[in-house]
Amino acid sequence: MRNTTLCYLEQGDNYLMLHRVKKAVDENKDKWIGVGGKFEEGESPEDCLLREVREETGLTLHSWRYRGIVTFVSDEWGTEYMHLFTSDDFSGELTACPEGELAWIGKEDLLAKPIWEGDKIFLRLLQRDVPFFSLKLCYRGDTLTHAVLNGVPIR
Repeated sequence: MRNTTLCYLEQGDNYLMLHRVKKAVDENKDKWIGVGGKFEEGESPEDCLLREVREETGLTLHSWRYRGIVTFVSDEWGTEYMHLFTSDDFSGELTACPEGELAWIGKEDLLAKPIWEGDKIFLRLLQRDVPFFSLKLCYRGDTLTHAVLNGVPIR
């Protein structure tokens, strides 16, 4: 099982998104995702968040909201506990990302991009400003087979 962070940096009606196109072997290949990554030994979710955002974007977060925990269960990639954050308080200059191309994407336009089906669920929760949540997403390959929000099936 892996622990990861994912952050949606907000600027007006846009999210900073990462188009994962640079790595040969990548479970997120060709998808648009927020920024984040795997915990290193001894890191808290916040430690990982700050390091990963800085490494992938060059930006420094000044404040953030811890929005929820997303449990991904995949027949190909195993289980992942993703700690989900948002932030609209950051500084610095965007830098090139070694994992893909960064772009500001309109929140309304994002759902039409190639993203994981389960990401659409938690993006809608973020848009509705739902309080801290637990979301379980089960995948067979790239297909979402089951989703559970706060213990209640939603698909």
